Amino acid sequence: MNRPYVTLSCAMSLDGYLDSAAPRQLSMSNPADFDRVDQLRAESDAIMVGASTVRRDDPRLLVRSADRRLMRIAAGRPYSPMKVTVTSSGDLPPHASFFAEGDVAKTVYCPEGSVRRVAGRLDGAATVVGLGACVTMTDVVDDLSCRGVRRLMVEGGGRLHTQFLVEDLVDELQLVIAPFFVGEARAPRFVEAGRFPWTATRRATLAETRPIGDVVLLRYALSDRFEPAVREAEGAGGRSARS
Repeated sequence: MNRPYVTLSCAMSLDGYLDSAAPRQLSMSNPADFDRVDQLRAESDAIMVGASTVRRDDPRLLVRSADRRLMRIAAGRPYSPMKVTVTSSGDLPPHASFFAEGDVAKTVYCPEGSVRRVAGRLDGAATVVGLGACVTMTDVVDDLSCRGVRRLMVEGGGRLHTQFLVEDLVDELQLVIAPFFVGEARAPRFVEAGRFPWTATRRATLAETRPIGDVVLLRYALSDRFEPAVREAEGAGGRSARS
């Protein structure tokens, strides 16, 4: 099966945190970089976040630029990509922006035994798919491939990053470094502990470094499917930190 091209995209502090421990989300980036991410979303068929991100950050996960939306529609695609999340507990708020915002497909993956409970909780707000006794990201990308997804963008959080990286499913890592420290032990980190394929003896390939205002983008090639060329952002309009 030809699985989707997977891009893991995130922004973190100099000390490796995705956010602070405070309830209010800490913006790691700037308007120019938010616009770059909006372009990446517009090029994707699906955007995936973990259930903890749905609960904590309440992201809309929609293409913000009107020009980019129109270009997708002109190409016969939905104005914004499918939204995807995964849950083991089924603890997803049905009125979260992930479900309530945007007339686009939403898919929730969960263990097979939880399908009825999760579907009942969401009450038609998303398609609920059961994948075995314990959901793996390998099974998720295989199922997404069957649903026509060719480009998947993974936007966090740390647990989801870890699962995709440990299972060696990421073709490209786009990592933005913010110019400050967080320094909070309870704040969410870029990744959790895991057995990663890239070690001191198997180093990841740095394909690009690019300053974007006061942040720096690092692009890493994590598979032989890595695509070096990057299309420049088109259209105007960035996105908020909670979009």
